Amino acid sequence: MLRDLRHIRRLIIVVGAAALAVAGVTTVTASAAPARSSPSAAVAAQAAAPNQTTSTPGAVPTADPLLSLNKPATASSSGSCCRAAYVDDGSSTTRWASASGADPQWIYLDLGATAHVSRVRLQWDTSCATAYEIDVSADHTSWTKIYSTAAGKGGVEDLTTLDGNGRYVRMYGTKRCRADASHGYSLQELGVYGTLGTDVTPPTPPGTPTLVSDTPNSVTIAWAASTDDVGVSGYDIYHDGQLCAQVNGSTLTATCGSLSPNVAYGFYVNARDAAGNVSQPSGTLHVTTPSSGDTTPPTVPGDVHSTAVTSTSVTLAWTASTDNVAVAGYRVYNVVNGTSTKVGTADANATGTQVDGLTPNTAYHFQVTAYDGNGNESAGSTPVLDVTTAASDGCPPSQGVCTVTQVGTDDDVVWGLVTLPDGTILFNERDAHDIVHLNPKTGAKKSIGTVPDAQSTDGEGGLTGLETNPVSFASDHWLYIMHTSPTDNRIVRIKYDPTTDTLQTGTEQVLVTGIERNKFHNGGRLRFSPDGKYLYAGTGDAQNGANAQNTSSLNGKVLRINPDGTIPADNPFHNAVWSYGHRNVQGLAFDSEGRLWEQEFGNNIMDETNLIVKGGDYGWPSCEGTSGTCGTAGFIAPKHTYPVAEGSCSGITIIRDFLYVACERGTRLYREQISGSALTNVQQFFVGTYGRLRTVEPAPDGGMWMATSNGGDKDSIPHNSNNQIFHVALS
Repeated sequence: MLRDLRHIRRLIIVVGAAALAVAGVTTVTASAAPARSSPSAAVAAQAAAPNQTTSTPGAVPTADPLLSLNKPATASSSGSCCRAAYVDDGSSTTRWASASGADPQWIYLDLGATAHVSRVRLQWDTSCATAYEIDVSADHTSWTKIYSTAAGKGGVEDLTTLDGNGRYVRMYGTKRCRADASHGYSLQELGVYGTLGTDVTPPTPPGTPTLVSDTPNSVTIAWAASTDDVGVSGYDIYHDGQLCAQVNGSTLTATCGSLSPNVAYGFYVNARDAAGNVSQPSGTLHVTTPSSGDTTPPTVPGDVHSTAVTSTSVTLAWTASTDNVAVAGYRVYNVVNGTSTKVGTADANATGTQVDGLTPNTAYHFQVTAYDGNGNESAGSTPVLDVTTAASDGCPPSQGVCTVTQVGTDDDVVWGLVTLPDGTILFNERDAHDIVHLNPKTGAKKSIGTVPDAQSTDGEGGLTGLETNPVSFASDHWLYIMHTSPTDNRIVRIKYDPTTDTLQTGTEQVLVTGIERNKFHNGGRLRFSPDGKYLYAGTGDAQNGANAQNTSSLNGKVLRINPDGTIPADNPFHNAVWSYGHRNVQGLAFDSEGRLWEQEFGNNIMDETNLIVKGGDYGWPSCEGTSGTCGTAGFIAPKHTYPVAEGSCSGITIIRDFLYVACERGTRLYREQISGSALTNVQQFFVGTYGRLRTVEPAPDGGMWMATSNGGDKDSIPHNSNNQIFHVALS
């Protein structure tokens, strides 16, 4: 009997599909904004296709659930009052309105996974659609029409017998109810009903970890179980964005090793299910590992002397210290009137370093100490080394990096930064979600506005990328912004008004949604191509390595879109993805040949700089830098790698075909010459001088802006940082 019922059900589905085909359900392939179609042709095509259902305000809803509430929405345009996100917020008091102008106009929802769509309910405001269609798509590029009409009347149109499959559902309007073209479409709610075809529900966040035990080199934690609609298959344990342990779904405790004594760490847990869905993170447990009991400092470095002096740098050398366990590194101080100011550091095996950012023709008094892994620091070297920098001689080619001038400070995490046509600066405050206008000549600054819908992640999410179109900004004034929202990471654009020096939040247009978010690995860097035709974005894997190899996912990628958010026709996967296999991309820059270079974080072995090619696979999670299964056919090798202790690099910029790389944990700037497709003549500057470096950008005079990322850059708390913005003169 059961087999017969299934057979009858299959017959009904087949006959129904055939009937829909006869009725005119067709497949169309177009970009996300198919403006190439002429409005008259679209209207004629839809008028020729009979409706697949009736439009009855009082229709009885199907049993299928609502899938679309608060899902990411993307529109062809939006009026100043009415953002795309209002179309599925569950409230008829808000609405999406398209801008006035030519048809077609459209809006689509990302359901997050493939679904069978059985019903769509549209609730129109006064400006409705006379002619429109409902389309579904797997990739928001190729669309299948499942409903069309040329007799729309507005109000509530409940389309109750639809039959289509896709992750994206679109209302595509070609004729408005109003003859007055100054009015756009006005849609209060777009509700999509149906069933999801696969498990797309991630587990709930695990409970905030508690401390079980700790040693100088390990921490053991426990947490309350996550729940899942199918079942939790495993847990990933992190400290400060680095994966440190994994356990199965029935284990609620884990140990992270290879830690250092007397160091503060932040531990949290993500849950996974068998379908690969990853939860949002648990709360963070902050633990400072205990001292190892070693109280013996290293011996004092000997014979501190200078080996080279320029107008802005001094190269020091010394004899190595020894320690009863091991020397962990060296610190260099400038001692003035008994006060010691750290001006540099060196790694454990070094016996010298270059101190940069000095003032020409100035006396410095250097002292070097050694420290061990338990934080014990030796006495300072004696005698204090007195060195006077040379008189200024400009910035000769041999120096590379010369005078450093502080032009501003900020108490939040300085992330994206752009130069305006008048030479002033706009930068993002990641945790406060504000954009700040800085005059580098005077240091005066002003918050020009707060980005709507931005949300932090108790980690490294928030307000990240900032970019302007190098060709059109002077006339269009669009600021392109990447940020974390309550549901995802996204790219938007908002107009800047130079007359009032304000952010015009009512002009916001959402360009890309559905980039998964997590506590860490949110990416965020934006970069326009030099010709202004395409906007590129770096994304993180959202702490789910499987995302990086999935070309249908926007995570762990370099993305490429048109300035209006549509997908370029020549993108390799017919979506926004340009390259894939990345862990956490935070640096993008173009060289003089128009080639795109990229910087990304490794986990705990090495970071990498890549030369990006269309459709390229850069190997993560199988390959980290040159470690792992990097010999796999198709993986593209990095052009340079950095041990994470000397790297953890974020922003990059290219000036006169030298690549500059700003590093956080490594507290240094790399300068690398681009020679063909190789990086040569690698130099290091500012090692330990200014702390963590996050952002570098070209300055109008041929120099470089450089911003630090010190204090509060992993906790999402606004205004608890201590950062500086510098101008760096370059040879």
